[in-house]
Amino acid sequence: MSDPTSLPYRPCAGIMLLNRDGKVFVGQRIDAMVEAWQMPQGGIDDGEDAEIAALRELGEETGIAPAHVELIAVAAEELYYDLPEDLVGKVWKGKWRGQRQRWFLFRFLGDDADVNIATAHPEFKAWDWIAPETLPDVIVPFKQQLYREVLAAFAPHLAR
Repeated sequence: MSDPTSLPYRPCAGIMLLNRDGKVFVGQRIDAMVEAWQMPQGGIDDGEDAEIAALRELGEETGIAPAHVELIAVAAEELYYDLPEDLVGKVWKGKWRGQRQRWFLFRFLGDDADVNIATAHPEFKAWDWIAPETLPDVIVPFKQQLYREVLAAFAPHLAR
C-alpha cells in the first residue's frame, strides 16, 4: 500500500442523539468482529448539506424519522480520525485514510418504539442508551480520541 497520508479523509456526518434522560444512543456494529458500539454516522454525498446527511444517516441506521429529533448544537469544527494502518486500503475501497466528520447533537423526541435498526441496509445488531461519559469506553480504540473530542464539543449541553 502506498503512503496512507497521501489519501484524503472521507467527508462524514456524525450524530450524538440524547434521550430525555440525557443518555446517548449507540448501536453495536453488525460487521464488527469485536464488541464495537458507536453513534450513528455516515458519508456525506457530493453536494449534500451535512445536516441533511446526518438526518439521512440517522434514518438509514436507526429508523428514526426527522420529526422525532430536534437539533441542539453543531460542533464548531470538523473532527478527524485516522484508520489503523491495517485497515487503510481494506475499507471504503481504499480511497480514504480516515474520516473528517461534522458532528450534530440532536434531542430524541420520540419513544424507544420509534427506533428500528432492522432497516433496508442494517448497520447495527443491537442498540442501547448509555451515559455520555462512557462513550470512549465502548468505541473501537482508534476512535476513542474522536469520541473524547465530540464529548468536549457538546459538553455545555450534556451537563445535568
